[in-house]
Amino acid sequence: MKDHQPQWKSAPDDHDFPAAAQYLSLLADEGGVASLVKALHGAPTRQQKAKDILRAAGLPLLPVDNPHVASDLAKIKAGRVLSPILLIRGDLLTGRTLQIADGYHHVCASYHTDENTDIPCRTAAPDPA
Repeated sequence: MKDHQPQWKSAPDDHDFPAAAQYLSLLADEGGVASLVKALHGAPTRQQKAKDILRAAGLPLLPVDNPHVASDLAKIKAGRVLSPILLIRGDLLTGRTLQIADGYHHVCASYHTDENTDIPCRTAAPDPA
């Protein structure tokens, strides 16, 4: 699949933010989730390597036969654009891992095309407490 590289939108889709909020509601209270989602809306989009995102999040690479990864790989092959991913910064000192609030399957599909794929990301940091 190395002959097909993911194409990316310049900004996340509107529906990505509620999806991120739904996931984050498992990890933070309502106020914390609202603050993080607001920060994600205003965060600049930066590039990160697929391999580094998975390492920082401590997540496994999902296989190509995972239905969502397979769907994203088909989109990549067809030249369809993917939405940037939404991240919550980890903390090296406390051991808190990076959270992929939205876009885990995009990361895995991109990794399968090339582990060094640059992925556009928006990152927010939790309020220090």
